Amino acid sequence: MTPNTDVRAAAVPRRAAKDIIDAVLDNLRNNLEPLKYSVLAPSRFLVYLHPAEHARIEGIIPILEKETIRALAEELGKLNRRPAWRRHVDRLLGSPLEVQNAAVEWHVEFLRDPDGELQEGDILIDSELLLPPPADLGAGDRTRRVTTRHFTRPERAAAEGASSRTATRVETIERPVAMTSPVHARIRYEDNSGAHTYEVARDSVTVGRGGLAYRVDVRIEASADVSREHVRLRRDPATGRFYLVDLSSLGTSVDGRRVPKGYDEVDGSKRENGVETALPEQARIGLADTVFLDFEAVRR
Repeated sequence: MTPNTDVRAAAVPRRAAKDIIDAVLDNLRNNLEPLKYSVLAPSRFLVYLHPAEHARIEGIIPILEKETIRALAEELGKLNRRPAWRRHVDRLLGSPLEVQNAAVEWHVEFLRDPDGELQEGDILIDSELLLPPPADLGAGDRTRRVTTRHFTRPERAAAEGASSRTATRVETIERPVAMTSPVHARIRYEDNSGAHTYEVARDSVTVGRGGLAYRVDVRIEASADVSREHVRLRRDPATGRFYLVDLSSLGTSVDGRRVPKGYDEVDGSKRENGVETALPEQARIGLADTVFLDFEAVRR
């Protein structure tokens, strides 16, 4: 190995395998759901690492999976353990809810970052927890997805809008009851991978480049000028009209006119402000003047 290689290797930040297990436990604590008689904990965890980092630990992944599962079981025990003084209080006020695994077994999987988002040393963990069904008859499943990203470099965290080296993103995904849904609109566009048509059959659709921490319905293959989450289209079920929310960094236009942003920057993070732009039945939507969507509402 040459001296230059030694310097380069020493500069690469590396995570201890223990840090990866601790990151999974941190995600578990952020995705607990209280019920009437118990508290559910997610059972499935997907751990994404930089390809070089994944290659470094590839040989010990089976052992790492076993130790992570063991640590999850022990963490559940800690969450349910009560000191002597607390047990005395519980006798007076009633026992606290027991934290339980939402499934029969734990599932932990270590994966390479497929999108090139992570730097060496970064850890991104996804867990999903199936929530109790809402009271509405005919409503579909709801899943809460918690994504925890641990940055190895503070400047990278700041660039992603995180105020610390850990950023957590929580979203609830609603899956409608399986049935044939009517098409409310069509979106035609061309990106780096060719021409596409997307049929809008839901009341909310997100468009952007997507990524590990950004789940979008219409994934655009384009340069970074198009944001991970660029716009969201919302349909009002009562009127059938569509509205656009601009979530981007470099802006969105409708028929050549820039639309106001749908969020404010607060303490380094984005907070939606409720600003929407009404869409005509036919519109040309520009994503940072890079990719253009031809939107057309379907009327019956």
